[in-house]
Amino acid sequence: VHRLITYVFVYEDLISLTCGAVLIWYFAGSFEKNVGTAKHCFLTGAFAILSALLFLLLETVLSRVSEVEEVKGFTPVAFATLGVSTTRSRMKRTLVLGVRVPVVLVPWFLLCTAWFIPRSSLLGNLCGLLAGEAYGLGYCFCLDFPESIASKLDRLFPFSLLKRIPGLKYIPGSLAERRALESSKINPVPGTYPTQSYCSSSPLALPAFQLHHPGAQSQGF
Repeated sequence: VHRLITYVFVYEDLISLTCGAVLIWYFAGSFEKNVGTAKHCFLTGAFAILSALLFLLLETVLSRVSEVEEVKGFTPVAFATLGVSTTRSRMKRTLVLGVRVPVVLVPWFLLCTAWFIPRSSLLGNLCGLLAGEAYGLGYCFCLDFPESIASKLDRLFPFSLLKRIPGLKYIPGSLAERRALESSKINPVPGTYPTQSYCSSSPLALPAFQLHHPGAQSQGF
């Protein structure tokens, strides 16, 4: 039973490990920014289990026709997060290799390219994508807990410990806190940039001789 979730940590060679690290950094990192660290950890385990159960269900049928590659690595969970992002995205089209395509077709295009990743299971990636899209469309509503619970999890162990680790970026579960975190990056504190120290807060006063000579003042302007 433990293999329903531990398979995401299994890699057979360095190339597949590198590809898995890139997928974790790119897809899982952007998904964490949208839902928060606590909810991301919960959904990672949920997507891993759902993908594994769906894989076991389809493997019994497809194994009679052809050989099925055993699922390993984080790739199915990455496709699940990608499926959630594309189904809930407000964008209709995006650029893929210079061609504008519908956003809902992007995961299926990447599914074909992931076939070339060493030790990658096409059926496992497909199961992860189907699990993510099912969650994104609202069919797995039991896994979607509100932000109030995510905010409470931020104050519990081990998430309270993750906040205190220096150098680790923790994303809060509340949408208001995430927006405040992003706005603090866009609008830095006054005096952050060296060029701001040379700007004067009060308007410049006119020279004294221009106040007494209107003709010189107009000529100056």
